Amino acid sequence: MDELVAEGYIDHNPLPFPGLASGREGLKESFEIFWKATPGRHEIHDQIAEGDKVVTRLTGIGAHEDDLPGIPRTGNKLEMTATVIHRIENGQLAEKWSDKDVLGFLQQLEVLPRLGPPDS
Repeated sequence: MDELVAEGYIDHNPLPFPGLASGREGLKESFEIFWKATPGRHEIHDQIAEGDKVVTRLTGIGAHEDDLPGIPRTGNKLEMTATVIHRIENGQLAEKWSDKDVLGFLQQLEVLPRLGPPDS
């Protein structure tokens, strides 16, 4: 990962887990947490590059197989859509902005209730 991500990497939408480092080290920590707790895959639907920016529309698919910080394992299947913009500098990821379906993700983790019609 050191070859792909700048040391001073800036995530403009970091994970809400306390204690994560910033920069490249924080990205490594968050990847480790998520790959262990929610193994799966990413499906890229669109990817567009212009200048120093790359925009990716994707879906993350997996299962909640281990605890996340403050969220005990549910075993639930997970799916989250996202649109991510990366800025590239000297061939490395330098900055990231993202828009993720966090509400849906938290509902799948049973942290928040699913919204829907009341039971009859």
